Amino acid sequence: MATIAVWVKIDGEHLADSLLGGRDRLDGADGEVVFDFSSVRRIDPSALRAMEEVARAADEKTVKVVLRGVNIDVYKVLKLVNLTPRFSFMN
Repeated sequence: MATIAVWVKIDGEHLADSLLGGRDRLDGADGEVVFDFSSVRRIDPSALRAMEEVARAADEKTVKVVLRGVNIDVYKVLKLVNLTPRFSFMN
């Protein structure tokens, strides 16, 4: 049986709220949720907390979270706070 990924478009202006809304979509996911970060240019502390919450919820539900279109500056911040191992990345 094929797995269909849940796709979540992230609003770069309201990043933390978008992430927490996407966290709620983990409940209906069958294996994978893709967060589209193509409109995200920077990440703030509230968004980092939201990402930690998404990662924790995904671990509890055994759902893989994929971040798509992450720019290099955002990736570097995620790397500095040690969040990169908790997500998969694609272009």
